[in-house]
Order: sequence, then C-alpha cells, then structure tokens
Amino acid sequence: MAKSKPDPTRAFNYDLDYRTLNLREQPELYRVGKGEMGVLLVQPYKSEILPHWRFKTPDIARESSEKIFQLFLDYKAQGDFVGMDMARKFLQMGYTRSRRYANHRSGQKYDGPVPDDQKGRSGAHGRPQLPREEDPVKAESARIFYAVYLRAREDETYKRLKKEWQQTYG
Repeated sequence: MAKSKPDPTRAFNYDLDYRTLNLREQPELYRVGKGEMGVLLVQPYKSEILPHWRFKTPDIARESSEKIFQLFLDYKAQGDFVGMDMARKFLQMGYTRSRRYANHRSGQKYDGPVPDDQKGRSGAHGRPQLPREEDPVKAESARIFYAVYLRAREDETYKRLKKEWQQTYG
C-alpha cells in the first residue's frame, strides 16, 4: 500500500511501503528506475536473489553471477519482467560493488562521515575521495559480474519487455 501518491518526476517510486508489498502480486506498481534503483527493496525478489549475491573472490563471483543469471532466465521463462529486471540490477550491483572494493579496499570511497542532513543519499557531499588502491582480485570479480550483467541487459526479450513495461507503466 502506498504511503502517498507516487511522484511522477522520479523514475523509481520510493514512497511505496516495500516492507509490506509483494510486487509479484502487484507488478503494476513496479518502476524500472535508473541503474540499481530499488534493488534492495522490491520483494519477493530481493529475498530470492540476495542470498546468492557474493563477490569476494573471482570463483565466488562466477558462481554468484551465474546463479543470478539463471534466476534471470527462470523469471524470463515465467514471463516475469519484474524478476528479470531485479536480477539484472543485482548483476549490475555485483559489478559496481566489486569495482568499489577493487578501487578502495575498505569499500569507503570518500573520507569522513556523511553529514547528517545527507544520510541516505549517494555522493561525496563535499568530502574528498580517498586514494585508489587497486585490488586485482576484486577487479576480476567486477569483470566477471560485468560480463554477465551485459548478457542480461542485452537479452532481446528483456529489452522488448522493458520497453513495453515503460510504455505501459511509466
């Protein structure tokens, strides 16, 4: 159930109560958004995909990305566009997060805490970026996830369904 009317200026509706929503039962409420928007919110997909999302080593990343891609194909076989898009988002997040750790061993990109008035938002918020220190293991994990992410993103059925979804639901 919605907390308030959806904001038409935002691609992903963060105003819905995702703790109680099952978007498999109400898929018309789902919005694709940009990139990874909503990846850790949309149920039941988050609970189905997140346990498989790992990138610590290339072997783990390979197993994880292939399992998530198999879920993508399973959702595709079921005609479940929301599931396909969520699997695609987890693959993308596997790439971006492993790339982050490849560049910054701690996972911290910026120096210092996020100002209180900026919590929950992404970006530097005036903080300097920490120096990069390349981790070749995480860089390989990132390459693995990126290759599988591209397979999902470029899937012809996925692209067609995404276009149809956005024309129908916004």
